Amino acid sequence: MNKQVLKGTVAVFIVLAILDYVVNAVLLKSAYEATAHLWRPEAEMKIWIFQVVSLFVAYFFTLIFSKGYEGKGIGEGVRYGFYVGMLMAVPMAYGSYGAMPIPYSLALQWFIYGLIEYVLAGVVVSMVFGKKAATA
Repeated sequence: MNKQVLKGTVAVFIVLAILDYVVNAVLLKSAYEATAHLWRPEAEMKIWIFQVVSLFVAYFFTLIFSKGYEGKGIGEGVRYGFYVGMLMAVPMAYGSYGAMPIPYSLALQWFIYGLIEYVLAGVVVSMVFGKKAATA
């Protein structure tokens, strides 16, 4: 693994961990409390799985970015984050809505917050990789 991918993985992992906490423990806390009958009791939750999944996502998010990296700066990261965000947030939010008796408002928030998280992760990974100097 090259240094840029390793640095990008760590940076994206940290950003996703912070944003996941803000979204799930703060912004969506009341929505989760209102639908508590759908979730495992807190004592039975397997929180470590979330960390493993986040590390997996951070690594592959960064690796795929590195393969198509054009060095165009933050705009490239926003675009990449938007594409990945759509790929990840739509099926997660609306697939869950189709399978579980959750309110539509929760699915919509999962979609919006998920998309924002991936756009910000794209910005972070583009900053790690930097902008390539223009060639004459």
